[in-house]
Amino acid sequence: MDTTDLVLAIFHHLLVFSLAGIIGAEFVLIRGDLGAATLKRLAGIDRHYGVIAALIIVVGIGRVFYGLKGWEFYVYNWVFWAKIAAFGAVGLLSIIPTVRFISWNRQASGNASFQVPATELASVKTYIRAEAFIFLLIPVFAAAMARGYGY
Repeated sequence: MDTTDLVLAIFHHLLVFSLAGIIGAEFVLIRGDLGAATLKRLAGIDRHYGVIAALIIVVGIGRVFYGLKGWEFYVYNWVFWAKIAAFGAVGLLSIIPTVRFISWNRQASGNASFQVPATELASVKTYIRAEAFIFLLIPVFAAAMARGYGY
């Protein structure tokens, strides 16, 4: 048995579930009443989002090169590339909320009466909803890949 493949798979799954939790937390925290403490919390959660997303990529690359299926299984598998595209789309969609969280947090720390503009809040909610929806495709593609689809 190859322990490396098992360890990489475990870390990969734990990281992906953690990222799902972070997207869920951002979704819940984004509401009309965003005080300074909530904005600070959102900025901190979003920093974890970036770290976890980077770790998912690193561990995922490890799975491609050191996993039991071999790199050929992944490179020539259209379902794998669909999963990567979904992950990339989620990452791209997360840019606007990240920029907004940083901006809002800075403004709130310098101005106790800062209120998040309603249009910006609505925009960020839309981006996070889109992230969550597209993120749901990732386990769908992963399940298909695990069963040999796309190769």
